[in-house]
Amino acid sequence: MIININYKVSRKIWILFHVRPCQHCIRIEYCGNLMKAIGKEARGVYNEGQAKGMTFWAPNINIFRDPRWGRGQETPGEDPLMNGKYAMYFVRGLQGDSFQGGRKLGRLQASACCKHFTAYDLDRWNGVTRYVFDAHVTAQDLADTYQPPFESCIHQGRASGIMCAYNRVNGIPNCADYNLLTKFARGKWAFDGYITSDCDAVSIIHTAQGYAKTPEDAIADVLKAGMDVNCGSYLQNYTKSALQQRKLAEADIDRALINLFSVRMRLGLFDGNPAALQFGNIGPTQVCTRESLALALKAAQSGIVLLKNNKKLLPLPKGKTPSLAVIGPNANKADTLLGNYHGSPCTSITPLQALQAYVKNTRYHPGCNHVNCSSASIQEAVVVAKGADYVVLIMGLDQTQEKEDYDRSDLVLPGQQYNLITQVARAAKKPVILVILSGGPVDITFAKVDSHIGSIIWAGYPGEAGGIALAQVIFGDHNPGGKLPMTWYPKHFVKVPMTDMRMRADPSSGYPGRTYRFYRGTKVFEFGHGLSYTTYSYKFTSVAQKSLQMNLVGSAKVTKNFDSTTSITISDIESESCKTMKFLATVEVSNEGEMAGKHPVLMFVRQENTTIGSPTKKLVGFETVSLKAGEKTEVQFELNPCEHLSRADPDGLMIVDEGTHFLVVGDQDFPIAVNVA
Repeated sequence: MIININYKVSRKIWILFHVRPCQHCIRIEYCGNLMKAIGKEARGVYNEGQAKGMTFWAPNINIFRDPRWGRGQETPGEDPLMNGKYAMYFVRGLQGDSFQGGRKLGRLQASACCKHFTAYDLDRWNGVTRYVFDAHVTAQDLADTYQPPFESCIHQGRASGIMCAYNRVNGIPNCADYNLLTKFARGKWAFDGYITSDCDAVSIIHTAQGYAKTPEDAIADVLKAGMDVNCGSYLQNYTKSALQQRKLAEADIDRALINLFSVRMRLGLFDGNPAALQFGNIGPTQVCTRESLALALKAAQSGIVLLKNNKKLLPLPKGKTPSLAVIGPNANKADTLLGNYHGSPCTSITPLQALQAYVKNTRYHPGCNHVNCSSASIQEAVVVAKGADYVVLIMGLDQTQEKEDYDRSDLVLPGQQYNLITQVARAAKKPVILVILSGGPVDITFAKVDSHIGSIIWAGYPGEAGGIALAQVIFGDHNPGGKLPMTWYPKHFVKVPMTDMRMRADPSSGYPGRTYRFYRGTKVFEFGHGLSYTTYSYKFTSVAQKSLQMNLVGSAKVTKNFDSTTSITISDIESESCKTMKFLATVEVSNEGEMAGKHPVLMFVRQENTTIGSPTKKLVGFETVSLKAGEKTEVQFELNPCEHLSRADPDGLMIVDEGTHFLVVGDQDFPIAVNVA
């Protein structure tokens, strides 16, 4: 039986997952460790007889394209490379592969399923639902934004499952798209697992979308396209009649059964006593272990992002803070920490409780009736704030504001949260600390510029250990190193229709574009922004290539673009030639501050002369280093010009432009001359 990992599976399994470890650019092997722990706990629950299957519908790797999307909280973020790396290591860890890949996976610890394939990132907006939405997506945007995470999940991660999405793409329902499911997934990316529909996605092809005239036509459409399993009852009810009406062949059914049962066999579901199998020694004693709790805490710590810290307000003096006021509707809510789709946590400690462990003289006031803050007790909260040496405001969103099937209509804090924050901040003795819990970005420009608000922390939905991690950051027991996985847009971005799938800006119409790669408007906070209690510097110490000759084979196509730039088509370059052009770039990272820290080093590439349709910059690598005060280290990035210096042209072909490309780390860049003629 296939079960959805979104359904309650274990006590901790989804608490860890929803920290989205790789989205905050922590060490990639650590991401794999988390997924390995999740898979292990899932197998332990199954072996104990508390789960009916081991096929989990995760990870969600859709691009966080629009900040209003209610399910953006489930995803790694807005960058295709980051989403792809996350997907790869999630799948490898969950399924029992090595983090480097390549282990022969005859048996699966658990089965991972990449979703939602493809271009799915709208649930319910302005009368348009995911069930009827027809996403108009260009070949260019499919090639360099929407598809790469799925290619990585399938090709590098070797996922054993894919879920096709509800929506249509360019008129064709995803679950009925032969080109998508069979030509791309099974053909180009060598996928050999099962393909499932999202729940009732087959029925809506007939009932809501009208794409299929009859239920039997819908069955024929999806099975012929390459889908294997239906979450719902349509296949059960109409496959026989579709066969009798000769709308599909028995071979289509046989193929679907083979794909499904092959994965179930790899899981050992037909091999008798689970305790006698390869993963049979995993039991309930390996769920909620000390090691798992430590992982949950590390994940929460790594995901916290320090957005502002004027005059080094944070960390607060540990043991020397006489009194503390904790105010806000999210301060004493353990469930808010968990986000959506979670099981019962091993422990339950709210931010308030964690802060009380540091300061005994802590006073609390919720400030609002609920997170929607339709009613606020501002004056009472002001009185509490005036009586404390320091004030922590814990605000933001929760699942009443953003979730599956519920997209936001605005980008501001709900109700009277703004009034509560600003009035408490003006009344406090010192600048206040503002903590935002949310899955998606919020326009808090007012807090960014308000001198009464000294520090801002974004904690996402950090999981069961989030309260402890937050308190540790505030009092300096952990030096924050998280980076924003998505752009934070201003509130007027809501004028852009969610239904507009274009990534690239269109200056002629005023369309601003999306994500850090293509957005041309003002930002509240940048993708990759995140402060620390120490300072870091960078220096390129070695780059193996200062110039590249891309036209290494005679058949490579060199073209003149309409803007007079010259480019070469990557598909014409032999794969071995691409491999021989790989080179290493070494960056020295120095901790020049007074505090040890864990620091993500992000490498981007940008072009000197950006052509129309080119990204402003794009992430090509990230690695985390841990450095003591005054310590230095070197980080090596392996770059493949065919992959990292390329962009998609309007036809969806990956090309490399002639000219100067810059490797960028922090405020340092290194030029590389690219020749294609």
